[in-house]
Amino acid sequence: MIDRLEKEVDMLERHLQVLRMVIESEPIGIVKMSNETGYPHHKVRYSLRVLEEENLIEPSSQGAITTEQTAEFVDELDEKLDQIVDKLDDMKIEEAVEVES
Repeated sequence: MIDRLEKEVDMLERHLQVLRMVIESEPIGIVKMSNETGYPHHKVRYSLRVLEEENLIEPSSQGAITTEQTAEFVDELDEKLDQIVDKLDDMKIEEAVEVES
């Protein structure tokens, strides 16, 4: 159960790292991102596709670039992540109930 969540968080981390690279170095291509992150090309390509589907980046002849929606997403990201962290904190069992050994 927790393993799936951990995998999703790892994938989200990769997507956000790829997005950060696009924001900082646009236009940027798959090869450069793969070399700088150590992620295989297919994982970078998948992250780029997810980000494109979310309208956060778009392809150009020189590489990936940001869109008009990128800035708004980035502005709201920290607050959304904080809300998720709070929700996860509330889910902790050890603080709510002592488990008998």
